[in-house]
Amino acid sequence: MSLDLPQTDTAKTFVDRRSSPYELLLAAFCVVIVISNVAAAKGVAVGSGDVSVGPVQFWPLILDGGAVLFPLAYVLGDVISEVYGFRAAKRAIIAALVSSVLAAVTFFVVVALPTIPGNEERTEAFAMSLGPVPQIVLASLVAFAAGQLLNSLVVVRLKERTEGGLLTRLMASSFVGQVADTFLFCLIAAPAIGIVGFSVFLNYFVVGVLFKLLVEFCCLPITVKVIAAIQAREADLAK
Repeated sequence: MSLDLPQTDTAKTFVDRRSSPYELLLAAFCVVIVISNVAAAKGVAVGSGDVSVGPVQFWPLILDGGAVLFPLAYVLGDVISEVYGFRAAKRAIIAALVSSVLAAVTFFVVVALPTIPGNEERTEAFAMSLGPVPQIVLASLVAFAAGQLLNSLVVVRLKERTEGGLLTRLMASSFVGQVADTFLFCLIAAPAIGIVGFSVFLNYFVVGVLFKLLVEFCCLPITVKVIAAIQAREADLAK
């Protein structure tokens, strides 16, 4: 009995799809979010001593591990929103949320599975590092969804109203998105990562926002060039 498929025209060809930079941006966006969520489980204090202005302690820097990579998510979100619009940005946000939930569920199931005899110490270390903390997972999802939607909405609305140039749109959207994101994450997850007390909370929020905005603003020249390159690429593909 032959298992060969009938040789029709459709069997000899593959579905043609247009190679768009959006796919790479979407993949990078999801990867950055998943890695940042895992890294956010660690509270980080950078520096020693004490530099304070009123109730805000600016030094040492109190951050979460996700701050190392997370600003890149807003850079990618800005590029997607500016080039492809709000619907494409919303699709990317949903894909990243699904990826984050899938990662959290996978880690939870793996931690819950029985351990090989004699491997208890490694299993305990795995559970401590990757075992999902419900409070952090919830904080990451809520903060990310709110921050990214606001970020994208500001970019698109300012562009539609032709208010300000590209740099203005990117800076305004980053500020709004990062403030909402950092505040919500800090509000929900602070106790789970060791942020206790109003002064430390305020430090974590203010310094976190300033640090992420500084990283994003430093990346603005690259962001602008990437947006221009992708717009040119999409224009060529549309011909």
